[in-house]
Amino acid sequence: MDDRSQMEDLLLVTKGVCDLYMHGTIESSTPGVLTTFSDSLFDSLSMQADIYKTMEQKGWYKTEPAEANKVAQAYQKFCTNCN
Repeated sequence: MDDRSQMEDLLLVTKGVCDLYMHGTIESSTPGVLTTFSDSLFDSLSMQADIYKTMEQKGWYKTEPAEANKVAQAYQKFCTNCN
């Protein structure tokens, strides 16, 4: 397995961990549990951002800017009480 594949796997796993911590944070029943989950979520999100930045710097994760008209269409589609 090459470096790119390992980084892709690491990014995928880290995103999954973030999802689990987010749900744990939402469902927390005590302040201590909430703090533990939210701190872990923040740490995992920071890790995910670092992985993404590294992949982007190596040219392994490229994004393209969204077209303005498509952004406007999505806004109109999902915005029910805007303005």
